[in-house]
Amino acid sequence: MSPVQLSRRSLLKTSLALAATTGLAGIAAAQEKAAGRLIVAADSEPKNLNPAIVASNGVFYIASKIVEPLAEASFNGKDGLEPRLATEWQGSDDGLSATFKLREGVTWHDGKPFTSADVAFSALSVWKPLQNLGRLVFANLEKVETPDDHTAVFRFSKPTPFQLIRNALPVVTSVVPKHLYEGTDIATNPANTKPVGTGPFVFAEYKPGEYYRLTRNPNYWDKGQPQLEEIIYRVLPDRAGAASALEAEEIQLAAFSAVPLADLARIAKQPGIKVIADGYEALTYQLVVEINHRRKELADLKVRKAIAHAIDKKFVIDKVFLGYATASTGPVPKNAPEFYTDDVETYDFDAAKANALLDEAGYARGPDGKRFALKLLPAPYFNETKQFGSYLRQALQEIGIDAELVNNDAAAHQKAVYTDHAFDLAVAPPVFRGDPAISTTILVRSGIPAGVGFSNQGGYENKALDTLIDKAAETVDTTARTALYKDFQKQVTADLPLINVAEWGFITVARDTVKHVASNPRWAVSNWADTAVDS
Repeated sequence: MSPVQLSRRSLLKTSLALAATTGLAGIAAAQEKAAGRLIVAADSEPKNLNPAIVASNGVFYIASKIVEPLAEASFNGKDGLEPRLATEWQGSDDGLSATFKLREGVTWHDGKPFTSADVAFSALSVWKPLQNLGRLVFANLEKVETPDDHTAVFRFSKPTPFQLIRNALPVVTSVVPKHLYEGTDIATNPANTKPVGTGPFVFAEYKPGEYYRLTRNPNYWDKGQPQLEEIIYRVLPDRAGAASALEAEEIQLAAFSAVPLADLARIAKQPGIKVIADGYEALTYQLVVEINHRRKELADLKVRKAIAHAIDKKFVIDKVFLGYATASTGPVPKNAPEFYTDDVETYDFDAAKANALLDEAGYARGPDGKRFALKLLPAPYFNETKQFGSYLRQALQEIGIDAELVNNDAAAHQKAVYTDHAFDLAVAPPVFRGDPAISTTILVRSGIPAGVGFSNQGGYENKALDTLIDKAAETVDTTARTALYKDFQKQVTADLPLINVAEWGFITVARDTVKHVASNPRWAVSNWADTAVDS
C-alpha cells in the first residue's frame, strides 16, 4: 500500500500490529499505549544508525534519541550548549588539552555502566579515524586520559581551538559503548544497525520499507524522562504522502519539510495542525553553486562574477523557497552571529553587468546568441535544489550561457561531482554546523582527495586562502580566530570559488496534540526526552 493510500482503518491495523509486538493485548491496551506513542514521518531509511560514524541529519533524526553526545545545542545555555553525557568542559590556555567531567549514574541500554573509557574509545577509535566530521575536528587528537571513571582529558599534538571543540560537541561526540565495539570491525559491527546507547529511547525494531520503532528507556539518567512510551518512524518517502497522513491523523509529526512548502499555506488552515519554523537554527542549509575550476571559462573570475550577477536571489527566495529562506551574503550564514559578517563583496542581480563581464572576458555571443555551453548538475536531495537547477539554467540562458541540465539520483550525483568531477556547475545544499572549521572551509580548501562529499572537488586553489584556513584551525585565542573567519568570508566572496545563494532551515508540521516541539536549535535531531503527546 502506498503512503498516499493510507486510511484510518490501515492506521488502526498498524497500531494493533505494533501493540502486539510490545506484548499488549486487546484494543483497550492499544489505545492506552497510543496515548504515549508518537508516530512521525521518515523520508529515508538510513542503514547505518551509528551517528559516531555517520554524523548526518538523516542518521541523527532517529539515532539521537538512542545515542547521546557530550552536549546538545541550547537556546539558553552557556555558549549555546546544555549538558548531556558531559556536565562540564574546559579547554587549556595553550589549546593542547580539553577536560570533560562526565555524568555519573548513567547506564547503557544493556545495563553496563557508562564511564570515561567509553568516551576515550569513541574519540580515538571512532570519531577521529572514521567519522565524516570528527576526523577534521579531532585531527590532532593524540590520546585521551581517564584519571577516573568520570573524567576524560583530551590531549592534542597541536594547538586545537576549544572554540571549535565546544561548537562541535552536539554534532561529533556521540558516544558508543566500548564493551560492544572493542575488538570488532567497527564499520560492520551489528550495533551500527541496532544501536545501544544511553539515551531516553531504546532501539526496538526495524521493518524495511515500513517503520523503525523506539521504546522508552525506563532507566534513563534524567529521572521522569522521557515523556513518550515509544516513537514510530513511518517510512514515507513521498512528501505528498506525509501531508495526507498528517491530515488523516495517521501520523502526528513530519519534520525536515517532509510536507512540501507549496502545501504549507493550505495545511496550516486545517484544524488541529500547526506549522513550526523554529528548531532548525543550528541546522542551517546553504544553497550553493559549486564550480569546476578545471573548466577554462569558469577559472576566469569575470565569468564567475557574471554568473553571480545573473542570479536573482529575491526570485529564488520567493518562488523556489516560497519565502522560507533568506539570501546569502557568503559562506557563513546570518544566524551564526559568532562568526558572521556582512562586510563582504556582494553581487546584486544585474543581467546587464553580467553580460558586460562576459564580453570583457572575451566570450562574445555567437550567431545563435550563445557564448559557450556548460553541464549543470543539481543535487537531487530536495525539491528546492532541483527547482533551483531549472531556474539557474534559465538565468544562464539570459546571459548567453547554454546549460545542459543533468539530473541524477543521489549516488550518481555524488560520484559525478565528488569523485569523477564530471560537471561544470553543480547545485549543492551543504550544512553549516556551528563553526566554519567543521563543514565550511572544506568547501574551498585545496588538496581535498577525490571522493570526499561536500568538499572542494572543483579544483579551486588559492594559497592565501589555504594559509588563512590553516592558521584559523590552530588559533586558540577566540577573538583572533573569529577575526580570521571574518576575513575568510571576505576572501571567499571576493574570489568566488563557489556562489552562496540562499540559506534555509526546515519546517515541522505537527498535530497540536504534540507538545514541546522546537525546544532547542537542533530539535529534530535531538533526544525528544521532553516531547509529549496529549491523549
